Amino acid sequence: MTHLLHLDASARTTSVSRRLGAEFVRAWRAAAPEGEYTYRDLSAEPTPFIGAGWTELCDAVLAAGATDLDRLPELATTPAAKQAWRIVEPLLAQLLAADVILIGTPMYNYSIPAALKAWLDQVTFPRMSLGHRRFVVVSARGGAYSPGAPKAAFDYQERYLRDFFAGHFAVTDTVFVHAELANAVQDPNLAHLRAEHESSLAAALTEVTTLAKDYVR
Repeated sequence: MTHLLHLDASARTTSVSRRLGAEFVRAWRAAAPEGEYTYRDLSAEPTPFIGAGWTELCDAVLAAGATDLDRLPELATTPAAKQAWRIVEPLLAQLLAADVILIGTPMYNYSIPAALKAWLDQVTFPRMSLGHRRFVVVSARGGAYSPGAPKAAFDYQERYLRDFFAGHFAVTDTVFVHAELANAVQDPNLAHLRAEHESSLAAALTEVTTLAKDYVR
């Protein structure tokens, strides 16, 4: 049965991306009541930034030509690398145990939150492959960045994550669902776009509900 790892990265506790993720989980659990579910709130429990010990561990992986992630503990030979491994181990174990990784994230300053970037840095090592695993990214953007929008070229959120998963994890089975114009709820200058935001959000909620059923094995 499918094991779902669910990550939230928004600093806003009532965020649109959290709402989309919660809807995916609701539909997924309804379709797979026996499935395993793991949740991590990257904002409430921040992942430490990588430090010198992590770089030592990464250098050891490169020097050994290691491709098997099970070898990481034996390659942590210095005190700093061993300390780094103690941080990495539970994060990597959650990732490797999952079949589907659901990431709820806002767009911050055209890209992703530091909380999500810190997690990605900690669990990523040279030559790793996540094989059969699939990623679903549900996101909120303050403006409009879909193809054809004036700011489409500034979308470094989806572009970065799609390239990251393919380049570092060797995963190309990634689906993105976006709700746009979320700032129309707070910004009086964007109030005239409120209806467009509500339409985008409704479409995204419908999409994740349908999509969740396709991620049950």
